[in-house]
Amino acid sequence: MARKVPYGAFNFLVNFDGAEAFGGFSDVSGLGSEITVAEYRYGNDAENHVRKIPGVHKVGDVTLKRGIISSKSLWEWVKETRTTGVNAQKNISITLLDEARNPVQVWLLRNAIPLKYTGPTLAAKGGGDVAMEELVLSSEGLEIEAA
Repeated sequence: MARKVPYGAFNFLVNFDGAEAFGGFSDVSGLGSEITVAEYRYGNDAENHVRKIPGVHKVGDVTLKRGIISSKSLWEWVKETRTTGVNAQKNISITLLDEARNPVQVWLLRNAIPLKYTGPTLAAKGGGDVAMEELVLSSEGLEIEAA
């Protein structure tokens, strides 16, 4: 029987080339794909309107956020990308889990590279704020699979 209640957006895993090498993330945003269209009008069309022809598709940039942990792995990937270029590409999977932690759906980012790294905003005001870092990924393809 099909589930009639949507899944929560808080239970997910992010894997890099099949491993959780970079630790857990608290936020994932920007998952999406867009198909551009070319507008064209046949010269002999009786009606003056355009036809829309699907063109190339592009994948949106995906942003990952997490609290800083004692690891430089994200920064090492940024450095690797700066020195080796496309050789640093990784396949990223983002897996949505149900309440029992069973996989529900998977978004696959093909040939991703870090586009931007942002470190934490630090303020000496005290309190319980978590030092967060952010990584923006650029990828060549997006696939969605049911788990």
